[in-house]
Amino acid sequence: MPPRWPRQPSRQDPEFRKLDDRYTFAAHIALYLVSSTGLVFFNMLFQANWPWLVPCLGWWGLALGIHAFWIMVIARYPAVADPVMPGLTELEPDTPDLQKIDPA
Repeated sequence: MPPRWPRQPSRQDPEFRKLDDRYTFAAHIALYLVSSTGLVFFNMLFQANWPWLVPCLGWWGLALGIHAFWIMVIARYPAVADPVMPGLTELEPDTPDLQKIDPA
């Protein structure tokens, strides 16, 4: 059962974003483990000797390693100031109004 969140979950919330990224990574790991186990099982069952199996699982594992490095080390989760327009900031109170500036 997922943990109870004390407020409405949103991707704008940095703590929820971090938790969501970790859950997504766990789902990717589960998919990799199930798929690779099944492929290796059928490879051994049918004695297929598929030449593409090891490189495929290796590259997929490398991609998962990069994903893990990204979410554990590189990713930062700063708070977003305005969820509607995150790049905008308010004017400071001492900024003069443009219409009051004398053009002379």
